[in-house]
Amino acid sequence: MGSLESDHTDPLSTEFVYCNGAITEVLKYGSCKTRHDTLILVIPGNPGVVGFYTTFMQTLHQAFNYRVPVWAVSHAGHCEPPDHMDMVEDSSLAAELDVFGINGQIEHKLTFLRKHVPRETHLVLIGHSIGCYIILEMMKRNPELKVLKAVMLFPTIERMAQTPQGRVVTPVICQLRYVAYFPVFLLSLLPESLKHGLVRLAVYIYSRLSPLSNFRTHCANAMYMGGQEMKKVLDRDNATIKKHLHKLIFYYGAADHWCPVEYYNDIKRDFPDGDFRLCESQQSPLISSSSHLFFLSSLLSRVFFLSSFSPLSRLLFLSSLALPLVPSWCYGRHKSP
Repeated sequence: MGSLESDHTDPLSTEFVYCNGAITEVLKYGSCKTRHDTLILVIPGNPGVVGFYTTFMQTLHQAFNYRVPVWAVSHAGHCEPPDHMDMVEDSSLAAELDVFGINGQIEHKLTFLRKHVPRETHLVLIGHSIGCYIILEMMKRNPELKVLKAVMLFPTIERMAQTPQGRVVTPVICQLRYVAYFPVFLLSLLPESLKHGLVRLAVYIYSRLSPLSNFRTHCANAMYMGGQEMKKVLDRDNATIKKHLHKLIFYYGAADHWCPVEYYNDIKRDFPDGDFRLCESQQSPLISSSSHLFFLSSLLSRVFFLSSFSPLSRLLFLSSLALPLVPSWCYGRHKSP
């Protein structure tokens, strides 16, 4: 994978940039300069709060001896702007591109790559949930992307509204999401200690909750995006999957109500030569009552042999991810797709 020179003690850096007119948070382990020929880029689920992927990213960075940069880019408007920045820099551009909608989020990622990643950089794209749908669309819309591999974690790439969780959530976020904004606003006014205490009661985890405390206005952006997901993520894009099948790795959960085992069986049947993996644990690596919500930590590593990587012969990837239960009332919807 070329001469990748990162400091052995690369710290996590956080940057805020405007992309297609909307605030965007970028987490980075390692820099991506012209001499770096490979970048691992994480595309989050929804909400796209990249702070929940830090442990996951750090483990990946360590797995490559700190030589391969690992970044995560938030969805447009899914972060709290720093004091000197607004949610939107160019309101007319953001509105024109519908940057907070699902199509706008896809274009947002392509714009980010054009502006912030050297063209010659080879990419390992890692998607979680709706991030997998976004990756497929990115590869479809820009065939010139130098994608070595795309790893799809718990991919919500088809029939979202028909899933067990989709049937429950769709009426809420498509018809009742405006009603949900008011209690979310009230929760945002609570003292930080009380707010943390309520969440702690549900998840039994306190130390990693800092990204939760600021999830206020951008909650509406996540709900808006989620409503579009239910309406637009319909049939599986078999043409794009077939074209890039040799680059794709899919990992499904055995107890995932957003992409049930039925979907795993269907896609494996339709693409017998593809790399499709199923977590056999009935408890699933997603530690939650409603499948995947928020990334807070990562569990075990598993080796995926990737012939297209050279000189690295394999990609150490976290196949098990601990996702604690976060009550849906915190945000009006849970981290799903």
